[in-house]
Amino acid sequence: MKVLPAMLCSSLLTGLFVVSPVAHADQQLAASMCDYVKADDKNRFRKLLSDNRLRLRNIYDGVMCDGHPLVRFAIVSNAAGAGEFIIKQLPATQISSSGDIAWAEANHASSALIAVLKERAGGGD
Repeated sequence: MKVLPAMLCSSLLTGLFVVSPVAHADQQLAASMCDYVKADDKNRFRKLLSDNRLRLRNIYDGVMCDGHPLVRFAIVSNAAGAGEFIIKQLPATQISSSGDIAWAEANHASSALIAVLKERAGGGD
C-alpha cells in the first residue's frame, strides 16, 4: 500500500520538471520570432517555423511582441517582408475580425502592409 503513494508522488514531481523546459522553449521561440520580424528577416522566420514544425495560424494568438500581435508588431517595425509573410499565413477571417486594418490606418497610415491586409481580408481597394 505504501508503494502507490510513493509512485504517485514521484510521478507528480517528474511531471513538474518535464513541464518547465517546455514553457522556457516556448518563450525562447516567441522571442526569436519577434527578433526576426523586427529585423524583417522573413527567411529566418519561416525557417524557425519549419524547423519547429509550427503553423503560424495555430500559434498566432499566443505570440506577442512588445505588447502587439505579430502583424501589428511588423507594422510598427516597418517590416514589410516579414509582415506580408505573416499576413499570408493567417486565415482571411482572422485578418478581417482582428481590427488590424483599422488600427494600422489610424496609427501607421503610410504602412505598405495596409494594402496587403486589405487584400487578404477580401476588401482590397
